[in-house]
Amino acid sequence: MNSRVLSNLLPIRELFQNVNPSFQQIRTKWVNRWMIRDVKRRKVVTEYAPQRLRVNALRKNDLLPPEIRELADAEIQAFPRDSARLRIQNRCVVTSRPRGVVVRWRLSRIVFRHLADYNKLAGIQRAMW
Repeated sequence: MNSRVLSNLLPIRELFQNVNPSFQQIRTKWVNRWMIRDVKRRKVVTEYAPQRLRVNALRKNDLLPPEIRELADAEIQAFPRDSARLRIQNRCVVTSRPRGVVVRWRLSRIVFRHLADYNKLAGIQRAMW
């Protein structure tokens, strides 16, 4: 009897093996997709930072001839867009909120105030007068 039940289940197993994994929910340690994108950008920035610094120094050096500076301009354009530091946005690490971030703690003003109210941040006290 067990073999008959297993033989009936085989076609069902085959159906579930061909399920596209992109439809399944993927769990990450990040809050949402914008946070994931920002983390990727931060990785790219740290990877290309030394090279961009050197090329930008060539671009902005007034003592060099214009031909070399134009070559440096073209080289900067060849870098990935996400390698520019301007594309990184400060986000709250708890809620991923992009606005009102207290930079020193990387928390949004709302989370910061909540944690400060309950003495969860070292050295922070609510103002009382």
